[in-house]
Amino acid sequence: MRDDHGGGLIIPDWTPAAAVVAVSTTRHAPGVSSAPFGRCNLGARCGDTPAAVAGNRLGLMSALGLPSAPWWLQQVHGTGVLPVDRRLPGPMPIDDEPVADAAVTRTPGAVLAVLTADCLPVLFAADDGSVIAAAHAGWRGLAAGVLEATVAAMAAPASRISAWLGPAAGASAYEVGEEVRAAFVDRDSGAATVFEPTRPRHWHVDLYALARRRLAAVGVHHISGGGHCTISDRRFYSHRRDGRTGRMASLIWLRD
Repeated sequence: MRDDHGGGLIIPDWTPAAAVVAVSTTRHAPGVSSAPFGRCNLGARCGDTPAAVAGNRLGLMSALGLPSAPWWLQQVHGTGVLPVDRRLPGPMPIDDEPVADAAVTRTPGAVLAVLTADCLPVLFAADDGSVIAAAHAGWRGLAAGVLEATVAAMAAPASRISAWLGPAAGASAYEVGEEVRAAFVDRDSGAATVFEPTRPRHWHVDLYALARRRLAAVGVHHISGGGHCTISDRRFYSHRRDGRTGRMASLIWLRD
């Protein structure tokens, strides 16, 4: 992946069709939010003022030259996948944001987006650029199968799908309890290898490795990304580190 430090963006370094465009924001992208949300908070449900969020979203559209307004989701740590078959003519009212944790489209110019601040954003693209998707994978959604549901909704051969793992809590900083470990290991005993004990009944967990295991199990092997830690790198929003904080966006669309 390539960091665009001046623009506060992360550009995925992957190899789907040239028609696929993808980007992930940081907290330092241009924006108008004040502390503790400064600068570019894009989340509407984390305590920032609606005016600031709206301004940041409009600014992002302009800065990236988006072909249409993003499909923002009301994320619930589930496995729902929204099928998108049209471009939005204008910004979506917050109250109308659909409840889902992933979205998929074959429509050129329709912009998919997921919000994160430690959870794992995953962007998908068929190698021929025929279909794309975006998923929000916190540990609950990851354990429940949101990535598998997203791949299924793409209705493309898994061997022809590429996935990019965006900024998330890193393995050396993300500590979880027994409930989280059991959610994965009870289903997949091999997942125990990505948990490192830290203290009684607590482990560091590698979300990136868990995602790779889940994707490989359904036939997705072209996987890139996974090189950042939102907790230890202050360019990123981190709920685990800061508590009250903003949200970053990972976006993907097909050129017209």
